[in-house]
Amino acid sequence: MSKPLLSQPQIPSPSLCQPQSSTQQLLYRRLAGHYLAAIQALALRPGDRMPSVRDLMRQHQVSLSTALQTLRYLEQEGWLEARPRSGYFVRQARRLALPEEPNLSTTPALMSAQYAGIHERVSEIIAQGRSHAVTLDLSSASCAPELYAVEALKNAAIRTLRRRPNILTSMMSHSGNPALRQVLATRSLAIGVKIAPEQVIVTHGCIEAINLALRAVAQPGDTIAVESPTYYGLLQVLESLGMRALEIPTSQRSGISIEALQLALQTYDNIKAVVAVPNLQNPLGSIMPDAHKAQLVALCEQHGMALIEDDSYSDLVPETASSTALKAWDRSGNVIYCASLNKVLAPGMRLGWMVGGRWQARVEMLKFAHTRANEEWAQISAADFMASTAYDRHLRRLREALRIQRARTAEAIAIHFPTGTRVSLPEGGALLWVELPQQLSSKAVFEAALVEGIRLAPGLMFSNSNRFDHFLRLCCGQPFSPQIERGIQRLGQIVGELLLKKQLRRNGDITATQQRGKLA
Repeated sequence: MSKPLLSQPQIPSPSLCQPQSSTQQLLYRRLAGHYLAAIQALALRPGDRMPSVRDLMRQHQVSLSTALQTLRYLEQEGWLEARPRSGYFVRQARRLALPEEPNLSTTPALMSAQYAGIHERVSEIIAQGRSHAVTLDLSSASCAPELYAVEALKNAAIRTLRRRPNILTSMMSHSGNPALRQVLATRSLAIGVKIAPEQVIVTHGCIEAINLALRAVAQPGDTIAVESPTYYGLLQVLESLGMRALEIPTSQRSGISIEALQLALQTYDNIKAVVAVPNLQNPLGSIMPDAHKAQLVALCEQHGMALIEDDSYSDLVPETASSTALKAWDRSGNVIYCASLNKVLAPGMRLGWMVGGRWQARVEMLKFAHTRANEEWAQISAADFMASTAYDRHLRRLREALRIQRARTAEAIAIHFPTGTRVSLPEGGALLWVELPQQLSSKAVFEAALVEGIRLAPGLMFSNSNRFDHFLRLCCGQPFSPQIERGIQRLGQIVGELLLKKQLRRNGDITATQQRGKLA
């Protein structure tokens, strides 16, 4: 039998005897929160025995009633199970019972290359979402403002203005502030990318970097291979540039299918580039294995096809997984590396950056021609913070917060969504890709949820086809709260109600068909 918590000194006792304000939780809720944090951190694992009522009373100096309420509350919330004459034990997380996505077949079907044609649909969904009053937004891919280093960034910005009071009235450096370019080049060593600071081009977020990369390597009418599903913003960019998108099946386990890409290269003779997200792909959350990354780089190099890497999320990859960039295997400059600080540092700064590889000079001129340089105040402030050890501490806190939020959100989906719902829990990031049961339309769920003040991202936004219409992308970027729990519960009810209506319609159609058959 596992040892009780009292023999585990790595979990300190919470300070429960301090005076409480009226806004603080009840004593038993604070104690329950203490043990819940231990369970979520895996300091207490499924099957471990909880301290007895007497042990809780003695260790935390609480009453019999408080100790009982703590254990019963955790049991009611699904974290503990009571065993007759044995006590309370940590139960297996219910989210583990969710079925996971099946592996792709070895020869996935290809879609025909086409002009993106998604702009109208995406624009309609975005406009629809903005036209409703929203109380719970699960549609974005960013984190809550309080999860970022608000005070540290504010102080860095103030220091920048004090040191350079004329910064807002001075001309900017052409390709980016030297201090930021130095920091980015230095930090890139951790993901296997060796570049000189002078190669770094600062952009307005990663989406401008991708835009510049596509303009550098392709022309209107050219075909670009993309992951499927993929970030809808990429499809919008391709459409705006008059390029064709060829969707390559992509797995939640290993990323873009190398086999399908090889088949595409045999089928189409004008594929000019591949755009891929190797680390925490949006919307799947997949991380490519290193061997898969090396294969992809080698394949693109072999066919003289540019590989455009979107590496916006690698700083959110946990230390237990590889966040090595595709660029680490590049020996000829065939990989154009694009990244962003929006998701890991501050969305409001809109700081992205790129390295153009063998197209470096063309990318620099395109950047100058289209948008000129970025303003420097944000760049210098970001460099100030990122050069300190405080930035690494921020990233560790952010990754841990997102780990808990993903687990809690997946748990809530497992509890409140109907049977047949599928979801795989990614190793990092703020996104969950949820498959609805019985091919239920995500557009129908999106519209019904909006009426309730809940906004989400329907799956049909992430492909030119309707193949992902029965998926939802949900963001876990907000600290999990009772409001989010209620929102997911309501989403589950909406899905259940729509499934029932679908079943009733189907039954009605069957009955009508049978009646027509009898009349005939």
